[in-house]
Amino acid sequence: MPHHVPLIATMVAAIVLAFVFGALAHRLRLSPLVGYLLAGVAIGPFTPGFVGDMQLASQLAEIGVILLMFGVGLHFSLDDLMKVRAIAVPGAVVQIAIATAMGWGLASFLGWSLAAGLVFGLALSVASTVVLLRALEQLNLFRTERGRIAIGWLIVEDLAMVLALVLLPPVSRMLESGGGMDGEVLLSLAWTLGKVALFVALMLVGGRRVVPWVLDRIARTGSRELFTLCVLALALGIAYGSATLFSVSFALGAFFAGMVLNESDLSHRAAEQTLPLQDAFAVLFFVSVGMLFDPAVLTRSPWAVLATLAIILLGKSVAAFGLVLLFRYPLRTAVTVAVSLAQIGEFSFILVALGMQLGILPEEGQGLILAGALLSITANPLLFAAVQRLFPDEAEPLPPADTAPELRDYQALSGHVIVVGHGRVGRYVTQALLAEDRPLVVIDLQRERVKSLQAAGVRAIYGNANAAGILERAGVQGASLLLVTVPDALEGGGVVQQARSVNPSIAIAARAHSDEAVAHLDRTGADAVFMGEREIARRMIDYAGHAAGDGDGDEADGAGVLAAT
Repeated sequence: MPHHVPLIATMVAAIVLAFVFGALAHRLRLSPLVGYLLAGVAIGPFTPGFVGDMQLASQLAEIGVILLMFGVGLHFSLDDLMKVRAIAVPGAVVQIAIATAMGWGLASFLGWSLAAGLVFGLALSVASTVVLLRALEQLNLFRTERGRIAIGWLIVEDLAMVLALVLLPPVSRMLESGGGMDGEVLLSLAWTLGKVALFVALMLVGGRRVVPWVLDRIARTGSRELFTLCVLALALGIAYGSATLFSVSFALGAFFAGMVLNESDLSHRAAEQTLPLQDAFAVLFFVSVGMLFDPAVLTRSPWAVLATLAIILLGKSVAAFGLVLLFRYPLRTAVTVAVSLAQIGEFSFILVALGMQLGILPEEGQGLILAGALLSITANPLLFAAVQRLFPDEAEPLPPADTAPELRDYQALSGHVIVVGHGRVGRYVTQALLAEDRPLVVIDLQRERVKSLQAAGVRAIYGNANAAGILERAGVQGASLLLVTVPDALEGGGVVQQARSVNPSIAIAARAHSDEAVAHLDRTGADAVFMGEREIARRMIDYAGHAAGDGDGDEADGAGVLAAT
């Protein structure tokens, strides 16, 4: 049996080097993304030593994009998309037009044809959804209003690029021949719009019923393996089917698959099951970008590289910044959206590949796009960090009409309970505390949950409990108990440390999913850490003791206890 096959060799080299360079970048206080990109450069064809299979790497990266966009859909409902459509649709369209015009201008200065300028400008106009999601997750901005606007903006960009990929061949022929808008172009446009509309209608009408139903039936089998396979089959199958049958990109197909699955109560479990695969394959995406990069372009065309980078980092970002302010959103929302667009990624590479295939984009154009992608992806985490320093993630005040006067001054409270997170666990905890008439304050990162709680007369704060000032607003200095129900141990540990530094005597209980998470939360200062598997085992053993030793009466009591859990 041969031990050196291209798939295994490429995956092993990519993952091992990504780990090494990523850890080194983290040690130097840089984003691990920089290390992943450098790992790709190291195994690319333009540097000495081992060369990975670029075609295989790009296909593995596409799987990462599919899984990542599926995860986005799991947390991004149709309601979220509709809420930001008023700014995302016109904003993205205008920003694409401005960035394309700037790219066309640079291409004209370099002496390229009109069609080449169009491809070059379109490639610069669209940002990478993968890069954006990584930044939003690391900074806990995923569920904020500005995070939803940025994601909705990029979804509209992706839809626009789907149309561009279909229309580019006939439009490029029209531009090269100097002709006008002919029937072929109009027919291509109508056919593409019809297929996309049919796909969206099928997913929103049929998919919203069928996909959750299938997942629910598989969950009832009790098999973890079957459930994981079902989630992957839905994500990959719908993504591939959408691309094959409806000419929709893999990424958009996976996004809609996740969005319809969001209708199911099992969406959180599906997200947890696919998270490790998302992380692993997303790393391969960045490695594949690095493999395409030829460092020689930096010395061969330095001024053209700088001009390309300026369009990506400044040109389209300034345009987006102005558009968001024009819609009367806060300054920090405008800055966040602007920085979100200050990079290019997967669709840019697809457009470049099509331009090369049609023979309209010169080889220099491919080099400039790849250089701009690598440099902008490297710079993007630094820009986000700067935004966070300028605009700390403080709680965004809700409109006065949504907040009763008696719920405003939480800092004056004493002896109350603070519940961080109002998800599956936090919701049950809050209900139990309210049933006991215990005073409490809930902190959550979803505005709709906070509005619902406040409408019901519950003290609630919208914001990230890790951000400066949020725990203080909840009155942590006078609270008697802090319950951290968020599933992320790193996020929970940060909350525990902040609370302990402000109020050393407060009792703190936290939630964990693994032995490592338990140890981490213990180190950060939690008094009690509860892990689901341990608690289930403890209650089952307790029930078994009652059932075996105390007869029917105690068995009934044990069954009641078990039901209560």
